[in-house]
Amino acid sequence: MKRQLTARNSITALLLAGTLLAGCSSGHTGGAGGKTVTESAPASTAALSKPVKLDIIENASGLPTPDKDFIKQELDKALNTDINLTAYAAGDDYKNQLNVRVASGNFPDLFGVDKSQLKQFAQQGLLLDLTPYLDKELKSVKDFIGADSLKKGTVDGKIYAIAKAPQIPYNTYWIRKDWLDKLNLKAPTTFDELLNVSKAFTEQDPDGNGKKDTYGLTGGKLQAFAPVFGGYGVGNPYISGGAGEFYVKDGKIVNSLYDSGMKDALAFINKFIASGSADPELMANNGLQHQEKAIKGQAGIVWLDWPNVTKEQFADQIKKVNPNAEWLQMAAPKGPVAQNDGSWDIGTAPGLFVIPKSVEKDKAKLQKVFDLLNYVSTKDGSLLVQFGVKSKHFNLEGDKVIPTDLMGKEAGYTWLYQFTGRPEQAYLSVKFAPQVKYIDFANKQPRIQVLNGFLTYPDGYNAADASRFVEEEITKFVYGKRPLSEYDGFLKSLETTMNYKTYMDSAIKQLQTLGYSK
Repeated sequence: MKRQLTARNSITALLLAGTLLAGCSSGHTGGAGGKTVTESAPASTAALSKPVKLDIIENASGLPTPDKDFIKQELDKALNTDINLTAYAAGDDYKNQLNVRVASGNFPDLFGVDKSQLKQFAQQGLLLDLTPYLDKELKSVKDFIGADSLKKGTVDGKIYAIAKAPQIPYNTYWIRKDWLDKLNLKAPTTFDELLNVSKAFTEQDPDGNGKKDTYGLTGGKLQAFAPVFGGYGVGNPYISGGAGEFYVKDGKIVNSLYDSGMKDALAFINKFIASGSADPELMANNGLQHQEKAIKGQAGIVWLDWPNVTKEQFADQIKKVNPNAEWLQMAAPKGPVAQNDGSWDIGTAPGLFVIPKSVEKDKAKLQKVFDLLNYVSTKDGSLLVQFGVKSKHFNLEGDKVIPTDLMGKEAGYTWLYQFTGRPEQAYLSVKFAPQVKYIDFANKQPRIQVLNGFLTYPDGYNAADASRFVEEEITKFVYGKRPLSEYDGFLKSLETTMNYKTYMDSAIKQLQTLGYSK
């Protein structure tokens, strides 16, 4: 014990020296937005003698036991803390546990929330208003996540959550190049070509088995047609847990359901589905069923993310099922209005972390939470939670991260400690070096920038019910079960029966407050 304390005191002295040196440094680049960030002081001198316990919970999986959790151990050494992170794999389990703790006043010191929980807890006065701390105590965090991410943690004009730095788009169309070659076709570049190739894949036996058992296009529900909506210059009609996408068009905030191009997009999709070349179970596809169908050779075009096509485990499956299968990543075809590979919600945060207001009474603990958030937002801490321990899981050549074999074997869970996110593309380029060209390709595709992630729902509006109604009615339009001449009537029903007008008015007001249009 004495040896441990001696070692700890030595570390403390080093930390103090490091703090002073960091305070003299001129900063470095490496923030999530490529901005210059300043190294944060790891801890206040008054609290260095005794580790401060930090209780953190989140909805995640893959956390090892504490004795194998080298990220916890390194953070504790750097910050003089005793971090107790609990990860709940099931979303419902996490929600229940969090509700029990909130109801009993037994708050974690840092915990993850979704948008509805953020609004609820903030308006109940349970969360610490971070706004007054951002320019000084949380400056490193502020610089790391960027101005747009700060907006994502806002409720009623105050910032209550740290929104993780943004991710980048993963999805594109993928097409069977070996099928194109067999039928002497080229990858489609227009909507008409897309439909013609899809029909050929359905009717001309591209796998050569003598059976009519293939389709042109598959995907997860209408997301299969995301580039089609993008080609008509409109966002998606519905998204997971929401109805209609908001974006700025010609200087005004527009909702995709009310965009004049929506009916044109639905008319084309209706024509596509009527051709018989789309997966007939398209709207029933859940999870990754469309990926499974693509791997099995049941469809030749799929709108899918690069990991589920190119990661080794899936590439091996594809080759095992059909050694000749060759999937080509494809740019979105040019549409009548634009060429967009769907939309991308710039308001969505990969995660939101909050601090309970009760921690404000314990200044030493609050400082430690700030130290933790700042540390994982600056160079050494950020590298730790991205890649593991330096000289063990990775080495540095200048600013370039060189992974060791141990990174792949041991550092798969480090993202659990990325409370402020990560510089996404640089991170992916190291973790998925063989997939870099697919990552870059997906990230560079033009997309409509959607703002829904910035929004909180007004009281009296049930987003799940509205989304379900929109999905049901849009499905009728694209499958010809309801004529598009009734589209305006559908919008009227949405407004009157789903309280959608209240949501529209609230959303536009929120986005204008954040500086989007006037």
